[in-house]
Amino acid sequence: MSLTLTAMSDSAAGEQWAGPGQGPRQPRGPYISCITNRSTNLLIRGFMLFSVGVFLALVLNLLQVQRNVTLFPPDVLSSIFSSAWWVPPCCGTASALIGLLYPCIDSRLGEPHKFKREWSSVMRCVAVFVGINHASAKVDFANNVQLSLTLAALSIGLWWTFDRSRSGFGLGVTIALLATLATQLLVYNGLFQYTSPDFLYIRSWLPCIFFAGVITMGNIGRQLALYEYKFIQEKMHQD
Repeated sequence: MSLTLTAMSDSAAGEQWAGPGQGPRQPRGPYISCITNRSTNLLIRGFMLFSVGVFLALVLNLLQVQRNVTLFPPDVLSSIFSSAWWVPPCCGTASALIGLLYPCIDSRLGEPHKFKREWSSVMRCVAVFVGINHASAKVDFANNVQLSLTLAALSIGLWWTFDRSRSGFGLGVTIALLATLATQLLVYNGLFQYTSPDFLYIRSWLPCIFFAGVITMGNIGRQLALYEYKFIQEKMHQD
């Protein structure tokens, strides 16, 4: 009799009951535990954002170099991508940090971003960003002031169309200013240069490009975080 009671208690202890009228719920398996681990998810999202940043850096920097907007010393150029080796990793790292920071700030402020939260909107945002960068290299304007004002309007229009959050605008402006300062230091130290600098060693429209890039990577980071949340909720519900 005691053996029977012991076996019954062990069986009950190994099962988790969902509630009255429902069957026993088995403990979550290692797969569910893995995909719900916060550190693992951050690493996955960070790697994806890093990869996107590297790809965009290679494509957009190639355009700038081919149009002679930026000049690198001949000994540091790659024969394949016409770019210094350190440019893609730096852009990838910055993209990962920005993409992880945006949803984190939204969570801290208690203001989840809900405007146009779908992948089609994110892809359009990337396309507009590439178009803005393309315009800075290929479209001829009467003077640099006209070009800078046009790119500023396009960048703000990108934020209004795909973001519209105060936190997104504030982070975009802050990071764009810091990135511009870092670029000035790089140019000052001779790592590369602009063909027609008109504002402290750089082009005056550069902050607009950085702002548009920050908004774009922020949208990608937010969408990845939303997709991750929905995926985890679905898997936990199925379990």
